[in-house]
Amino acid sequence: MPTPETLIAHIDLDAFFASVEQRDNPAYRGKPLIVGALPGKRGVVAACSYEARAFGIHSAMPISKAYRLCPNGIYVQPGIARYHAESHRIMQLLEELVPAVEKASIDEAYLDISGLEQILGSPEQIGTKLRQRIAAATGLTASVGIGPNRLIAKLASEACKPNGLKVVNADAVLGFLAPLPIGNLRGMGKQTLRKIADLNISTIGELRAVSPATLEAHIGKAAAASFRRQMFGIASSKIVTTRQRKSISKETTFSQDLSDLTELHDVLRNLAAQVARTARREQLAGRVITLKIRYADFTTFTRQYTLAQPTQDERLLLATGWNLFSNNTLPLKPVRLIGIGISDWDAQNQLQTELFSQQAANTTHPKILAAIDKLSDKYGKPLLQVGANKRSSS
Repeated sequence: MPTPETLIAHIDLDAFFASVEQRDNPAYRGKPLIVGALPGKRGVVAACSYEARAFGIHSAMPISKAYRLCPNGIYVQPGIARYHAESHRIMQLLEELVPAVEKASIDEAYLDISGLEQILGSPEQIGTKLRQRIAAATGLTASVGIGPNRLIAKLASEACKPNGLKVVNADAVLGFLAPLPIGNLRGMGKQTLRKIADLNISTIGELRAVSPATLEAHIGKAAAASFRRQMFGIASSKIVTTRQRKSISKETTFSQDLSDLTELHDVLRNLAAQVARTARREQLAGRVITLKIRYADFTTFTRQYTLAQPTQDERLLLATGWNLFSNNTLPLKPVRLIGIGISDWDAQNQLQTELFSQQAANTTHPKILAAIDKLSDKYGKPLLQVGANKRSSS
């Protein structure tokens, strides 16, 4: 029998955060909705509805600029717990239909649908079933791109948004890529675009006609090789279903610069609790604690400490993070942003009870942590935290 053609699907939920909000609140539907920081506060746009995009608003835009563009828009703070729950639900739906699913982000996934035609039908039929299943179960729309590898599938889903389906067969790849803007190539940032501006080209097809030597002269050998692979549709089709994250971190930007050490300690405590809860949920325990501090002038510092044993306990995260802040020659001036993270996982990705014996002063019994997490999961937010460490006077 011939080997089945490789087919990768890319699922991209349309304006995910904003779509969840519009679904749950009819008053938001059909209106410019901006999810992120509130006007007058520091922060950025996390997501926005397509009605808001018509005003030029996009993700990561400073909220102050978004408000200038659309002062009559609806501004809401993100409900991250709801978004994660909905994302988990959608990934489960996909896994019920397709065995190999790789979650790429909270609102994206890659699926290997190779060889499923005999079971689910043509690529077009598979893509339609995926979209219908998501819409029927959640009331949300998704765009689906299908191609011979991850790059083509991703570009196809981008090309058919919102609420679309596009299949690019292997023999149609070059024609599909040719009219696309060169900015669609992965790694083609503003600096690289400036370097090739004098070549007077704007599409991938035009860039494909440039000689390798000329392209290397403008952007370097490594970058030229990467873009040439992409412009000919050469990319990975590997789907990783058990990818492990490298780190867990949480940070917050203050609406006004914060100088009060007690308030800073309380904020860090809350962030440490969120990081620890995520680590326990994913059965991860790390040795390296990282503190991030940004001041009013945007100067940013990171400090790290490596523990003797891995942890997933918020009290130890908090104690270590606060020591990094207070005992490592960081300037004592108003703070704009503070964050904490954990990484360098234990080889077994889990904690053994005996590890707590060496860190008893700053750790909590696993059964207590499990009970707290169970309550938090039940009610959708961290209702309880273990007792806070007293702030060091040093």
